[in-house]
Amino acid sequence: RTGATLRYVPIDAQGSLRLDLLDELLTERTRLFAFVAMSNVLGAINPAAELVARAHAVGALALVDAAQSVPHMPVDVQALDCDFLVFSSHKMCGPTGVGVLYGRRAALEEMSPFMGGGDMIREVHMDGSRWNSLPWKFEAGTPAIAEVIGLGAAVDYLSNLGMGWVREQEHALVSYAVEKLTQVEGLRIIGPSGEQRSGVAAFTLADIHPHDIAAILDSEGIAIRAGHHCAQPIHDHFGIAATARASFYFYNTFEEVDRLAAALEKVQSVFSF
Repeated sequence: RTGATLRYVPIDAQGSLRLDLLDELLTERTRLFAFVAMSNVLGAINPAAELVARAHAVGALALVDAAQSVPHMPVDVQALDCDFLVFSSHKMCGPTGVGVLYGRRAALEEMSPFMGGGDMIREVHMDGSRWNSLPWKFEAGTPAIAEVIGLGAAVDYLSNLGMGWVREQEHALVSYAVEKLTQVEGLRIIGPSGEQRSGVAAFTLADIHPHDIAAILDSEGIAIRAGHHCAQPIHDHFGIAATARASFYFYNTFEEVDRLAAALEKVQSVFSF
């Protein structure tokens, strides 16, 4: 409807973005480069600052999807120099139904509101209206007051813990988990290794469907996610129908990783016939 063309940056065998192809994909015709800082499926951590710089080099705006990275590692929008950055509340110990859009002031000034309602107009008459100043021109109607207060409490809580510490805890846990889970016969972990992996371990187990894996783990008191994780093209890329995903946070323990590995051995035995 707008004449825009959508282009995708492919991923490699580890699930990381093919940075070697950016020169072909980012041109002077590119208007917006949107990318994830951290994959919610594979745990791959992308070089966000470098990607923003590559976008700016061709005159494009850069939008960082930080829904997965903000809760799990230090993020500084000034250091990233991004034009937009988004993240959600429920991934960072906060309530559902609320999130954050950070925008560079110059970019937001040029944009028109996408919703109408109270507070987003400075004045309105029968023959015209004027928008309110930032940020109110984008905040039409009654906001999600309780949810915003809850988000603020979550931000304070994580800030007091220290996001550097959160990242260290998760890295130790996921490194241990990768070591333990790969000892389970038939288990394949998808995604990068080492420092390029966040606290996520997506895997397949022989030819057992991830939904069956999740159901048996649930009976053992272990909660994971199973399915496409809102990212079916990634699964198409790896030639798999779905994955099981274990996500670790600062409150998890090494003992819980051991329980997960033992439970997966049980899953394997249930389907060994």
